[in-house]
Amino acid sequence: MPAETARPAGESYEGEAPYDGEKPCAAEAPCDGEEEPHPAEGDGGLRKVARVVLLDPEDRILLLHGHEPGDPADDWWFTPGGGLEGTETREEAALRELAEETGITDVELGPVLWRRRCSFPFAGRRWDQDEWYYLARTTQTATAATGLTELERRSVAGARWWTCQELTRAHETVYPTRLAELLRTLLVEGPPARPMTLDTEIV
Repeated sequence: MPAETARPAGESYEGEAPYDGEKPCAAEAPCDGEEEPHPAEGDGGLRKVARVVLLDPEDRILLLHGHEPGDPADDWWFTPGGGLEGTETREEAALRELAEETGITDVELGPVLWRRRCSFPFAGRRWDQDEWYYLARTTQTATAATGLTELERRSVAGARWWTCQELTRAHETVYPTRLAELLRTLLVEGPPARPMTLDTEIV
């Protein structure tokens, strides 16, 4: 899947031991909100990604339906988002990607909920990503993917709003894999005091 249509990498966060391929477990918050330099797409480094956990007034979450280019049967659901471009911040990237992939611009962007490292094969290469998931809310539920890249046009099949109950019962592949559980906790308890580091996913 493309980095934007990400399935399920890396360096350590401050306060953690260096990443050694095992699953991280500590919850960490960014220290000062500043972005460290990020590698360009395709240079073999850890790609910085901003994702959006977008909720509507009924607490439904918006997910995109992705698949391997040329093989619609190899499919999954994922949150909107993608890699940083140029000098933009993660917040800027989250809003830009959301607008490009869904057409939704009437958004109240909230805090970082989760952070995740992942590594996966897609479109003939391996992607290693450092993903931050931002909470966001909107009253704009109509979607229009007018800003997709050429690769995304070949690998994104649409979008759907899911209730937490629907997500819990779903048999489809969803990334991150604990999304139903994470969403249920979010709706019951609210955002965590500090971003939670999710298990690393390597496919």
